[in-house]
Amino acid sequence: MGLRDRIRGDDGPQNTKYQMREKLMSIGDDYWIEDDSGQRAFKVDGKAARVRDTFILRDAGGEEVAKIQERAVRVRDTMEIERPGGNATVKKALVGLRDRFTIDVDGAGDMKAHGNIVDHEYEIERDGDTVATVSKKWFRVRETYGVEIAPGQDIVLLLAITVCLDSLTDH
Repeated sequence: MGLRDRIRGDDGPQNTKYQMREKLMSIGDDYWIEDDSGQRAFKVDGKAARVRDTFILRDAGGEEVAKIQERAVRVRDTMEIERPGGNATVKKALVGLRDRFTIDVDGAGDMKAHGNIVDHEYEIERDGDTVATVSKKWFRVRETYGVEIAPGQDIVLLLAITVCLDSLTDH
């Protein structure tokens, strides 16, 4: 369902939107991911004093739902997402003019992210279908961008992927 369908008021599953901070943080900083009603939904906990970039994604109640960690000694930028629902690896493509990333997901279809990752204008796709769209255009607040997730998708995984992409493009 596209934006036009939502404007017309067609019934059906709605996309879920989250608000995130641009250029997330330096390691050791924490911040909240808010839902489209402004409620705190997830907390990104940056772990200081680590050799590699490490973030813990927690739900609003403080429970860890994913651990995100940079992989050391790799040919290309790589981050690993560890979570109870299955792990995933986010890797930057070696060649290309535009930012492209592959996401290998354990036990599910792999994904890819493409577009202008640095400027937070990109899509995450699985099997040719867009499962999440990231854009700064939805917010007037500086250093803020949105993540719109299609119905039935793994919200924790897609938000963790977004944290990875932001971290990998901040180097």
